[in-house]
Amino acid sequence: MMGIIRSSMYLVVLLASFSSLGNEMWRGLVVKEEHRCSPYDKKSQYPYPASVESAIVDSMGGQIYGPYTGTYYQSTSETDIEHIIAASEGHDSGLCAASPETRKAFATDLLNLTLASPAVNRCSSTGKCGLDAGEWLPPRNQCWFALRVIEIKTKYGLSVNPVEANTLESVINNCPSFEMVFYAPAGSAPTKYVTQSTGHALSLYDDNNNGRITCAEARNHGIAPVTAHDPAYAFMSD
Repeated sequence: MMGIIRSSMYLVVLLASFSSLGNEMWRGLVVKEEHRCSPYDKKSQYPYPASVESAIVDSMGGQIYGPYTGTYYQSTSETDIEHIIAASEGHDSGLCAASPETRKAFATDLLNLTLASPAVNRCSSTGKCGLDAGEWLPPRNQCWFALRVIEIKTKYGLSVNPVEANTLESVINNCPSFEMVFYAPAGSAPTKYVTQSTGHALSLYDDNNNGRITCAEARNHGIAPVTAHDPAYAFMSD
C-alpha cells in the first residue's frame, strides 16, 4: 500500500507543471472552461481604431507580414487586423466581468495584435475566427504564438481551459526560440525579429513568480543546463 501511495505522489509531482488538474492552476493561470458571464458585443465592448494597423506594421519593422502563414503582402488592404486572443475568447475567459476600460485596453494592446489574411482571420473551415489555442494553431510561428497567448492571458488575468493548457505546454516544450520568424522566399534564409514581448523566460520557467529561475525550475522544465545563449540565463539565481 505504501508503495502505491508513493507512486501516486510521484505521478502527481511529475504532472504538476503540465496539467495542474489538482490545484486548477497552470503557469500562473487559472484552469477552467470558458464561460460567458455577461452578454458579448464586439463592436461596442472591444472597439479599436483603424490606426492600430500602422502600429502593427511598425512593430514588425515596417513589413506587412502575416506571421501565422509566413506571408508578405503588398498592402494592408490584403490583410485583417488580427487579435491573437480573439475578443470573444477573451470575453469568455474573464473579460466578461472586466471594466469597459480594461476591455478597450485589451482590444488595442499591440501585444495582442498582428496581421492575417481574411482567409485565416475570419470564420471559415480553415479560419481561426474565435477559436482558442487548444482548437487552432498557426501553421507557422507556433512558438511565438504560444508565448503570446500566455503573456496576454497573464497580463489580463484570463483563464485557460485544460485542452488549451495542454496544447500550449506541448508547443513550448519543443521551442528553441520564441521570437517571430520572418520566412524568406525560397532559397533565402529566414530571419528572426524580436517584437513587443517582455520577460518571456520568466513567464515560462519562473514557477513561483519571484523574478528568478532556479536550477530546480530549469530541470523541471527540461531546459537544464542553461547556457549563456539561453533566454533564461539572465534570470538564473543559482
